[in-house]
Amino acid sequence: MKIALVHDYFTQLGGAEKVAGELFRMLPNPSVFATVAFRNCMPVELRDIAIKTSWMQSLPGIEKYYRLYFLLYPFAVSSLQLSEYDLVLSSSSGYAKGIKTDGDAVHVCYCHTPMRWVWRFDSYSERESFGSGQQAVLMMLMQGLKFWDLDASRQPDHFVANSKVVAERIRRAYGRSAEVIYPPIDIDRFRTSSRRSDYYIVLARLVSYKRIDVAVQACSSLGKKLLVIGDGPDRKRLEGLAGPSVSFLGHIPNSEVELLVSECKALLFPGEEDFGMAPLEVAAAGRPTIAYRAGGAVETILENITGLFFDRQTTENLEEAIQRFERQRWSPELLRKHAENFRTEVFRDNFCSFLRRIGTPIEKAKSTEIFLGDRSFAASVGATTAR
Repeated sequence: MKIALVHDYFTQLGGAEKVAGELFRMLPNPSVFATVAFRNCMPVELRDIAIKTSWMQSLPGIEKYYRLYFLLYPFAVSSLQLSEYDLVLSSSSGYAKGIKTDGDAVHVCYCHTPMRWVWRFDSYSERESFGSGQQAVLMMLMQGLKFWDLDASRQPDHFVANSKVVAERIRRAYGRSAEVIYPPIDIDRFRTSSRRSDYYIVLARLVSYKRIDVAVQACSSLGKKLLVIGDGPDRKRLEGLAGPSVSFLGHIPNSEVELLVSECKALLFPGEEDFGMAPLEVAAAGRPTIAYRAGGAVETILENITGLFFDRQTTENLEEAIQRFERQRWSPELLRKHAENFRTEVFRDNFCSFLRRIGTPIEKAKSTEIFLGDRSFAASVGATTAR
């Protein structure tokens, strides 16, 4: 059996890329495809392998202007050749689900969300500095992209969603049902600590829809120390909003992230995320989260046990939640135990069980027979599963 893993693009290193890395580790000897791939934006599992990219990889200024080329990605996906593969797994929040496969192949799409910039354009763009003319042109282009996305949603044989919230979006947008399998959390990366320092953290890419501005303004108003870990196009604007109690650390080594997480008061999580790995990573270090009550957070945070919610994305509402948080006590042991439910091994077991149910069992072994549906062929393969 020949297996392909197709990811939209490796242009930033976030939760979707972590999932793609784990799928690679789980699958027996897959070929990996992407429209474009920048090595510093790949998970460590993929940095030393040959990624098969499209012609977009050679476009001028692609590393700087990859967002501006958004209308070309459907054509780039169509140019990827997967006719020789028996099982195709697409990892998609955009274009990869539209990949064309051989008629006998099984295509499973792990969907991080339907295209946010198409299906939720108003909320996605409201915090961007588009002029009225730009907004009108973009809305027209997005309408065309929406028609393409609807057609692309018919390509996968099966959808897997990263949360119940995303499964419902898939149902509404595409009229398709989706299995829910939560993403893998590398909880062994984090350790609990008996030390507590007097700061909150944000751990995120700095893009406007994540509403980091709410956390920055709340901590500035209260005079609470906030460490913002991560970088992105919204950083300059956020720095302009910040008071002296807020520090921007940018990208820092993993060892520093892990130390700062283990000793923080809490993670501030003010955006509506499709799933959101950060609250569970922080829980693995025994620390709680103060989150906006929306998106995947409502599925992964246990109120008053692993964190608190606030109900409106306003500075005042988050300020009230911070003050409420500081009157409560939190159990690092319960937080860590909760995070265990989302560890990497659980993801692997659930995904392999799903593949078995749809007739494509992937066994985690050095050498195994893999059957595709009721067809009568088998192959002995060398698995690259994680130890």
